[in-house]
Amino acid sequence: MDINIFIERRKSLKISQVKLCKDICTQSTLSKFENNGRIPSLTILSKLCERLGLSVDDLYRNSIATTTHMKSLLNKTESELMMENYSNTFKGLSEINADEIHNNALKMQYYYQRGLYEALTNGKLENAFYCFARILNDLDEKHQTIYTHLSYVGLGVFYFRLGMIDEASFFFEKVWNYIDLHKDETYQKNGINVYLRILTIIFYTAEFYIKNKKYDKSNELVSRGIKLCSEQHITYYLPRLKLLSAEIAINEKRPHKEIEELLNESLAFAKINHSATVEDRINSLFEKYKKESGFKK
Repeated sequence: MDINIFIERRKSLKISQVKLCKDICTQSTLSKFENNGRIPSLTILSKLCERLGLSVDDLYRNSIATTTHMKSLLNKTESELMMENYSNTFKGLSEINADEIHNNALKMQYYYQRGLYEALTNGKLENAFYCFARILNDLDEKHQTIYTHLSYVGLGVFYFRLGMIDEASFFFEKVWNYIDLHKDETYQKNGINVYLRILTIIFYTAEFYIKNKKYDKSNELVSRGIKLCSEQHITYYLPRLKLLSAEIAINEKRPHKEIEELLNESLAFAKINHSATVEDRINSLFEKYKKESGFKK
């Protein structure tokens, strides 16, 4: 961090320390920052910078970890995670140093990705817990952002994979209540990533309820997910959502024709998205279904 950028801006605007820190922090805090390099909390520093017409990132202008650069890296990694390209996700996360992220929203984006990656790949429990704890107990301690609910999803996935169903249900019920509370929202804000994160929440929650034979809830979630994909022209999750629809239909013993159509639709979308892993799942489910039901295509 180049503190001189901060000091030079304050002096060029002829703003005293007393005036600058009014209603933000004590003069002592500001003085320790300017004279001794003792960095205040991100909240205080952000407000001080804003009053000078700066951003915290401006103090790191010589670093590659600018907000724009970091956002680009995180968005790319998030896309890989959502497409289940875990090797690319790992590579992307390995290139990011959390200490170089100086924006709370981007920090939460990083920790949710890292935690969910650990959960989905059967990684270390302590690593996942640390990431989600950073969000739930620090960065979003009032639980006001979508990252809290993405953390609940990650914890639910991890507990389920450990066979701890009651613990998993606790977190997925929190997510279900969040989804149910916001079911009438259109989410017309913050760009495409908002829709993708909502679809992430919907997909893994629906998958959990299918495995626990709660088909009413899972069917409602899948329907909402498919509707959102259609409205926003998003294909990332369509193959997997259609596959979940087929799983529900099979478990509810619906007509063969309906099940076959759902599996074929899922396969078509998987090919469009070049999702070889999803294609394998669909073909595996189709073969299992034909074997167990006696259905011949």
